[in-house]
Amino acid sequence: MTNPASSAQLTVKHLLPEDSTVAASLLYRAYHDDKLFKDVLGGSDAQTYESRLRALIREELSCFGQSAQPLIGLYQAQSLLAIACVFEAQTELQASRRWDWRLRLMMSAGYLQTQQLIDKEKTIREALADQGHYYFLSFIAVEPHYQGQGLGHHLLDALDELVKENPIASGLGVFVSEADQNAFFRQHGYEKFQVLTFKSVQGELLFKTRAAIMEKSL
Repeated sequence: MTNPASSAQLTVKHLLPEDSTVAASLLYRAYHDDKLFKDVLGGSDAQTYESRLRALIREELSCFGQSAQPLIGLYQAQSLLAIACVFEAQTELQASRRWDWRLRLMMSAGYLQTQQLIDKEKTIREALADQGHYYFLSFIAVEPHYQGQGLGHHLLDALDELVKENPIASGLGVFVSEADQNAFFRQHGYEKFQVLTFKSVQGELLFKTRAAIMEKSL
């Protein structure tokens, strides 16, 4: 059963510190069955995988917050209904992934798993190197009871505004490995940039240019 969310009651703002636990829960549920995370983080049993996924989300939210990367929340009154986690290329996010971040994640998710996640991010950065100063969408999630009401579309519109407000931003990228995800982003003007494979999971790196975003707003 879904709950109605009126667009007139929705507000977009940076994630409030007190909502970090809710945000982690949203992301955990959204990415629990993600093929790539299952491939990289999967252990000998479901409990091991779930523990690693929770650890990854916890450390990523902490890392994004410490490096002041955009954590965009969609709220109805005081309730967080959806979240998008974005990093800005050529910022302090890389520096924040120092030895203590790696150590914490290695201890909770495993050495090999941590290295594969770092390699994945490095591969994406290298693929988008010619795009200059871009944004990249790492995570997006909608509260399950509010899915199917266009909240994801509201978030993507907010990310367009993020690009428009930054005069040096060249656009926004995202990696998707599911057909429905691909269709969702293409509906918003994202185009295929490159096919990437991580372990046994193949997906598409999509990119929406600043020109496409500005054209949409005319």
